[in-house]
Amino acid sequence: MTDKQLDAASVSAGSIYWKRNLAISLIGSFTTIVAMTLLLPFLPLYVEELGVSDHAAIVQWSGIAYGATFLAAALVAPLWGRLGDIYGRKLMLVRASLGMTLAISLMGMAGNVWQLVALRLFVGLAGGYSSGSMVLVATQTPKDRSAWALGLLSSGIMAGNLVGPLIGGALPPMIGIRGTFLAAGAMIFLAFLATTFLIKEEKSPARKQAAKASGGWKSIGDKRPVIAMLATGMLLMFANMSIEPIITVYVEQIVPAADEVTMISGIVMSAAALGSILSASWLGKLADRIGHWPVISGALAVAGLLLIPQAFVTSSWQLIILRFLMGAALGGLLPCIAAVIRHSVPDSAAGGILGFSISSQYVGQVAGPILGGFVGGHIGMRAVFLGTSVLLVAGAAYAWLVRPRDTQTSDLELDDFRPDRPKSESCSKLTS
Repeated sequence: MTDKQLDAASVSAGSIYWKRNLAISLIGSFTTIVAMTLLLPFLPLYVEELGVSDHAAIVQWSGIAYGATFLAAALVAPLWGRLGDIYGRKLMLVRASLGMTLAISLMGMAGNVWQLVALRLFVGLAGGYSSGSMVLVATQTPKDRSAWALGLLSSGIMAGNLVGPLIGGALPPMIGIRGTFLAAGAMIFLAFLATTFLIKEEKSPARKQAAKASGGWKSIGDKRPVIAMLATGMLLMFANMSIEPIITVYVEQIVPAADEVTMISGIVMSAAALGSILSASWLGKLADRIGHWPVISGALAVAGLLLIPQAFVTSSWQLIILRFLMGAALGGLLPCIAAVIRHSVPDSAAGGILGFSISSQYVGQVAGPILGGFVGGHIGMRAVFLGTSVLLVAGAAYAWLVRPRDTQTSDLELDDFRPDRPKSESCSKLTS
């Protein structure tokens, strides 16, 4: 038996605490995402309060402050994942929640816009609770439940993205902008306490030793599935974000009443997120039953085809329905991406590789709005929908072509090496 087989076999059954850890990770991820996104409605107002008066400068500094977190997070995600492999995934969640508590609370005490940007950078460098939760859940959940569990966690993360701006719009009139930051810090502090005292992670000296010796990327035998998942994650975020810069302008062309444009634009943007929330756990459960690769390829293809009619809608309700259906199609991708990586790499390298996956998603999140805005402004808005459609369909074809033909067999072979599983159970799985 090879070291890789022993390493993977030792965790294939999952942690005995995986259900409790999933529940705490779900609550903690939702809480931290709400705290991270509630500043969106009032960020320009806070920038102005910090002494920036010119309209163009307010917009510019707001964009810099918002993007700083994602830039920093993309740079350090593989590092935190790697350290989690060596020193434990729970420790990374404790570190992230404590760091975010301090940074977001201090944002409410910023004296100028430079301090705000620096603290936003610090949030990205020290944070990463939701991505760390993905790593913890992916590596501790039994393989036959992993996509469902990750889908449930993804739903909580996306729900946080929806609820955060709503709370951010309601709280400042009641307690002020600075008070809202302090309230957000207190909310993350509760997640820190729950993570510290309720999440359980078995200590594994063997895994720590294997993680130090594995060399991360070098320990992966067949790298094609992992590369495909990195590309898929980037493509998913690119597809979601490439449309965002042009939504309001696009809605303006099909909505006759000018005073309804912003409201309908918000509904259009929320429709895709709502579809993903409702479908993520169901698609994850489907992937556990029929395999991850058919769900990944099918979701990309369906989403790509749904983009074509979006380029030719004549009323807002058509666009809302199509965006909802597209979000529902894409909802299962993030859990499937994490599950495929978890199945394709030894546990000693899982955190680091999932960190690279998170970084690739941030790349798509940054590149999508930039390229979408450029194409929409210089070629036309229909070109954004149609171009993104081509990319998604091509991604579906690529994922289908590189899928391992013996995925099921390799998982069965891995199960045979589990020391805690009776031999008769492994044999019955092979004969069933």
